[in-house]
Amino acid sequence: MRIAVFSTKPYDVKYLAQASGDTHELAFFDARLSLDTVPLAAGAQVICPFVNDDLSEPVIAALADGGVKLIALRSAGFNHVDLAAADKAGIVVARVPAYSPHAVAEHSVAMMLTLNRKTHRAYNGVREGNFALDGLLGFDLHAKTVGIVGTGQIGAVVARILNGFGCCLLAHDPVQNPACEALGVRYVGLDELFGLSDVITLQCPLTPQTHHLIDAVAIAKMKRGVMLINTSRGAVVDTGAMIGGLKSGVIGSVGLDVYEEEADLFFQDLSNSFISDDLFARLLTFPNVLITGHQGFFTHEALTAIAEMTIANVTGFQRDGEPLYRVPGASDR
Repeated sequence: MRIAVFSTKPYDVKYLAQASGDTHELAFFDARLSLDTVPLAAGAQVICPFVNDDLSEPVIAALADGGVKLIALRSAGFNHVDLAAADKAGIVVARVPAYSPHAVAEHSVAMMLTLNRKTHRAYNGVREGNFALDGLLGFDLHAKTVGIVGTGQIGAVVARILNGFGCCLLAHDPVQNPACEALGVRYVGLDELFGLSDVITLQCPLTPQTHHLIDAVAIAKMKRGVMLINTSRGAVVDTGAMIGGLKSGVIGSVGLDVYEEEADLFFQDLSNSFISDDLFARLLTFPNVLITGHQGFFTHEALTAIAEMTIANVTGFQRDGEPLYRVPGASDR
């Protein structure tokens, strides 16, 4: 099948080509998918978009008019897809459900350690000849209370890692994970998790229920000086409210690998430009905020799994009319 791959980076070309071999015809495009770039998919039965591509109703309708039958997401999240529009257009949507929970979980813990021990600031200081320890004071992660919001595959790996540090682990999830309970994780309501946690890490999907889960009301319930980590989806956090929490001191530090308006920022080099997003620019002024550009997934193992599952979805659809990991349509949910 002909696959039009949007938002392509060099690593996408490498890993998808390796996974596909001669099985499918891949057409790679640097451009993000939008109504303006739909014509690039001409002749393709499959499109392969990423997390910031536009999969709204007008785009999906235009893709259907061009003969697209399958949207093969190379991501786990599908909140950016209008599933009702896909149903109406007769387009099947597939995703990569669990490419490497270790990649994102390890990145989450790396952000905790960096913010706590301020290794990023120490690195820059030493390079300038500053070996003073002032401003670098951290705390033992051992015996601290960490609240994990979302204990699916990624959250469970976070729990295993932090259990090794000797942390007291709280969790909140509509479905309790037996693997976490076996570690001694205690499931609690959000209010209790907010009030007791020294560190809060977000590992939940973006749904209508989790949109702006962390807002001004939630922040007001948090333990003063709490560390907040978000490697899930940007819109789980209300950015304005988070900035307010930083200014008041309720939030002691923040680690973000995602941002709710990241589509115009992440996955591109803007070093010779300027950042027009005032809220994001404001975040960059805080010395206790660490931001990475949605790189939690970026490991060799994860990219290999993403590519292999994406191609497997296309192959399954071609062979059986059904991808391996189909996203239930709006009418099925």
